[in-house]
Amino acid sequence: MRNVSRYDAMFDRLAERDEAAFGAFVMLGDPDLDTSAAMLDALVEGGADMLEVGIPFSDPIADGPVIQAAAVRALGQGVTPADCFALLKAFRARHGEVPVGILTYANLVLARGRDDFYRAAADAGVDSVLVADVPMLESAPFVASANAAGVDPVLIAAPNTPAGTLARIAATGRGYTYCVARAGVTGADTEVRFDAELLGRVAALGAAPPVLGFGISQPEHVRLARAAGARGVISGSAIVALAAAHPGGEADAVRRFAAGMKAATAG
Repeated sequence: MRNVSRYDAMFDRLAERDEAAFGAFVMLGDPDLDTSAAMLDALVEGGADMLEVGIPFSDPIADGPVIQAAAVRALGQGVTPADCFALLKAFRARHGEVPVGILTYANLVLARGRDDFYRAAADAGVDSVLVADVPMLESAPFVASANAAGVDPVLIAAPNTPAGTLARIAATGRGYTYCVARAGVTGADTEVRFDAELLGRVAALGAAPPVLGFGISQPEHVRLARAAGARGVISGSAIVALAAAHPGGEADAVRRFAAGMKAATAG
């Protein structure tokens, strides 16, 4: 089990520099395992402060068409959760300090067994797990397994989350609080509106640092999110689409993208 949170160390380091965190999402195994591993390295080289990764799943209900297509491509390669854990363990050996979170779904966790899944995540050097289709009301067993393995349970907060539920999220979640920038599913938007009120409520409750996701695709989005009070952002669909548009040059493309997005995190 970890004694020091990589997320805490990252947020403290960035606060000293007056920067927000740039988080980058990759679907593991898309277009293949070796390329997705190279993309993770390239994103870190480009300036990503934290990584979020998907494990290919047939019914990713929180994800839009871009990430769904990536999961289908990875499943077509025969990529398994065990392959993903092995890839992440190798990444951790190369990058000791970068926080890594898994965004996944309950069926994948339960198919392996909750405790086994979280132990495997911890053994691979994973810092957090967000189970996107498990609401706060049903999260207790997942949170218990996460805590037992020394993995941060990341929970989702939305503008319409009731006050009582938000308070439970604040008391339960660790690592960071995933704040959705808009209703719906993941996707790269040209225009986004950030709910500063939600970010303020999360902060006032003493929750784990609020990080905005869903629709983050441009440096301007990063600046707007930071101005609204976000401690960080996560970009997913934009990165997955960019990689798909540059076959054979995925790593270089996402490295350049990360550099541009990271530059926008400074005050």
